[in-house]
Amino acid sequence: VPYGAFATCKVLQKKVLILHTNNLTSLVPKSCSLLSLITVKVLDLHDNQLASLPAEIGQLTALQVLNLERNLLKSLPQSIGDLAQLQVLNVKGNRLRELPGTVSGWRCLRALHVSGNALRELPRELAHVRSLQTLTLDASSMSYPSPDICSAGTEAIQQFLCKECGIAYYPPSEYLLPPLESDGGGTAVDGVDSTMDKYLQEETEWQVRLSLHEREKKMQEKLEFERRLNVGQREQALLVQQLNSHKDEILQTVREEQQRLEEGLTRHQRCLEEERLKLLQQLKDTEQGIASRIQKLLEDNQRQRRSSDILKSLENERMRMEQLMAITQEETEQLRRREVASAMQQMLAETYKTKLLQMSSESRRQDLVSQACSSLVEMDQKFQQILAWQQLDQNKAVSQILQQ
Repeated sequence: VPYGAFATCKVLQKKVLILHTNNLTSLVPKSCSLLSLITVKVLDLHDNQLASLPAEIGQLTALQVLNLERNLLKSLPQSIGDLAQLQVLNVKGNRLRELPGTVSGWRCLRALHVSGNALRELPRELAHVRSLQTLTLDASSMSYPSPDICSAGTEAIQQFLCKECGIAYYPPSEYLLPPLESDGGGTAVDGVDSTMDKYLQEETEWQVRLSLHEREKKMQEKLEFERRLNVGQREQALLVQQLNSHKDEILQTVREEQQRLEEGLTRHQRCLEEERLKLLQQLKDTEQGIASRIQKLLEDNQRQRRSSDILKSLENERMRMEQLMAITQEETEQLRRREVASAMQQMLAETYKTKLLQMSSESRRQDLVSQACSSLVEMDQKFQQILAWQQLDQNKAVSQILQQ
């Protein structure tokens, strides 16, 4: 934009500035300020290459119509909410993802066109724009409000947003707004006033056509909704009937399954009781076997004790025989000398026999002692093994019983 354009608007107090269908990438010339356009009421910037608006756009307090259609805008500045006199805002065909939260400052907005953008949600603050009569957007791509609400029209959207904000909804007809101002004279410089009149007339005709289209669309939607409602009611009745029959079948199946489970549980309990009795009988037999083994060990110990008693009696017999032998020798010395030779011979024979008996007795005693010791060791080992088996059987039986 050349510097002279802003200077001309400021000097001549212009109310309309039309800059559409250029390759503008910037709106404000260097060394200029938007305050030069303080009197502008209509600003047309459609079909340009604007990627952003200056943050000072909110200073144009007299602006009533702002056309930014088919640019490269990705966002709107927060100060745009300061345009309290704005009545028409057209941002079609841009790259907007959201509207600023300051939209509640548009107290006089009549028409808002945001279709052809990447917009998915509307700000709740839009509910405070009570004068909004026309809102065009891509209903199918909206997520908040839902596409159904967005397809129902401006009134439905505003009612939804008012409900979300917890405020009462009033139709725009109850809010009187000043008409879009035009000079009304046909002699304006460069035909600007006639251009504004044409712009306003086209906007009015478009609003009328849109209103008729919305009314026809609502009627068709109402008829379609009634038809769907009737079909839905019939389908719901059929579904309820099917659900009832299906519920009866499920209940019958559940009863049969429960009866089958109870029978299986009874059989299982019976099998468990039989196994428990069998296990108790095995445990009883095991205890009896262990008791018999212990009794056998005790008998073996008694036999070993008797063997030791026999050994003791043999030792006593030997000692007694030695005593007898000593007495016999003493008496033999006092016997007649004439029987010395035969007596000595007999004594030697008896001594020899006694020694033989003693040796055999000693060897037998040693054999009996070794056999008794080995038998005791073997019996102790068997006893320990039997005790280990008994402990193992008891632990196994106890674990099985606890598991059952």
